[in-house]
Amino acid sequence: MLKHADVWRGIDRLAAKHGLSASGLARRAGLDPTSFNRSKRASREGKPRWPTTESIAKILAVTGESLDGFVALIGSRPGGGHVRRLPVVGFAQAGGQGYFDDAGYPVGRGWDSIDFPALRDPAAYALEVGDDSMAPVFRNGDVIVVSPAGDVRRGDRVVVKTRKGEILTKLLLRQTAQKLELGSLNPRHPTRVLDMAEVKWVARILWVSQ
Repeated sequence: MLKHADVWRGIDRLAAKHGLSASGLARRAGLDPTSFNRSKRASREGKPRWPTTESIAKILAVTGESLDGFVALIGSRPGGGHVRRLPVVGFAQAGGQGYFDDAGYPVGRGWDSIDFPALRDPAAYALEVGDDSMAPVFRNGDVIVVSPAGDVRRGDRVVVKTRKGEILTKLLLRQTAQKLELGSLNPRHPTRVLDMAEVKWVARILWVSQ
C-alpha cells in the first residue's frame, strides 16, 4: 500500500536527481517554495498529509519526468535503479585533513558510501550533520548531499569549511570579495560573518535525508 512518506520521498528524490532541494524544485515549478517543506507534510496534530495532484503535475512538467519515472523514484531503491554510490563522511572527519582538496572536492581514503540517485555533479558527496545550527530542517545525524561544483547564491543552504578546519552548515546571507555572512535556522545560533581569508571553500547543499 502506498504511504504518504513514499510520495514525499519520491519528491525529494526527483529534486535531487535534478540537482535541486525540495524547495528549489517547488520554486522552479511555480509553487510556493515551502510547499514541500517538512512542516507541510503533516498537520499540526501530526496527521500525515498528501501532496496535491496539481503540485505533482507541475514538478513533473517542469522536470520533463513521466509519471512512470516518478513512480520508480518512489520505489525502495533511490532513483528507481539510476543509482550511484556517493562517498559519505561525518562532521568530525570532514574537519580534519585528507578528506577534501583545496577546492572542496572529496579525496583520499576513509569515506563510507551510500546509494543515491544519479546527480549531474560527479564530485557530489554526502556529509552526516553534526550540529543543530540548521534545526529543525537539518538535525544532528541527518545526511546531506553536497555539490562542490554547484554555483552558490544568496539564500542557498551551504557547507563551509574554514582554514581552521571548522565545518559549518549554514544559510548563505551575503557574499562579497571580503566577507561571507552566514545565517542559522536555529535561533540559538547567531549570524556569523567571516573574512574570506578565513574560508577554505563553500559548497551548495542539494538534499537532506532524514
